[in-house]
Amino acid sequence: MKIQTLEDLFHDMIQDIYYVEKKLVKTLPGMAKKATTPDLRAAIEDHLEETQGHVERLEQVFEILGKSPKAKKCEALEGLLTEADEVTSEIKDEMTLDAALIASAQAVEHYEIARYGTLCAWAETLGKDDVVDLFEKTLEEEKAADEKLTMIAEEEVNPQPA
Repeated sequence: MKIQTLEDLFHDMIQDIYYVEKKLVKTLPGMAKKATTPDLRAAIEDHLEETQGHVERLEQVFEILGKSPKAKKCEALEGLLTEADEVTSEIKDEMTLDAALIASAQAVEHYEIARYGTLCAWAETLGKDDVVDLFEKTLEEEKAADEKLTMIAEEEVNPQPA
């Protein structure tokens, strides 16, 4: 796709985030299995359900915009997932592993938060009010997932100061 206009860029980013969400539906179960803290495992499993909803919402966006759902490979996500695999594969200590899983998950959440924030702004600018609410709902869920991960890290996983 040749990007010439904000509209083109908007559609390109929707394809990017669609790839991200679909890939996470496949990736999150493995992360949940690696997690050793029950609250972390539950948080990842809960977010998997939300992520499946994000895919459905994006498919609604494509439909509203009159486009076929199409994913565009997201190299940023691929890099984050590769890094997460490299780091977590070397860790034997359970709390350290959970800390690494949280850090990796938050890197992905922050990417998604940035993308959905941008999509909200561009949808408003382009007068696509019918999709703004869909993006905003997902944005709020991504922010909540990030906050939950922070809480688990601070309360259960990260070492407590002496």
